[in-house]
Amino acid sequence: MRILFLCVANSARSQMAEGLARHRYGKRAEVASAGSMPTKPNPYAIEAMAELGIDITSHNSKSVDGMNAGDFDYVITLCAEEVCPWLPGTTQRLHWPIDDPASDDPTLTPDDMRKRFAKARDIIHAKLAEFEAEYLS
Repeated sequence: MRILFLCVANSARSQMAEGLARHRYGKRAEVASAGSMPTKPNPYAIEAMAELGIDITSHNSKSVDGMNAGDFDYVITLCAEEVCPWLPGTTQRLHWPIDDPASDDPTLTPDDMRKRFAKARDIIHAKLAEFEAEYLS
């Protein structure tokens, strides 16, 4: 089974989803992530994953340009639906609207940011368990 996780920047939610899914599903699924305006993996996402013993430091942000949904069994979007990337082609599409933990709000402390990323990570982890029960069992 091939799974693609999408969000805009491919820096936080989709990177964490890719790392969590690879860890959880192992050889049962081939997992990738991408974004419509990729940047670089967010350091708070890397830190949130490290708390679970999952290393995503080697992940790179990838662009959806040139990708086709038909190359995947499932395409899962993780951002607000109106801004999520769209891929041509036909496949099973799922939408998990998860708030973006990244913020430019200057009033947020590093601890606030860690909590936001941990919350997003934990929501993604729960969604992956649901996906596993429905589609991989």
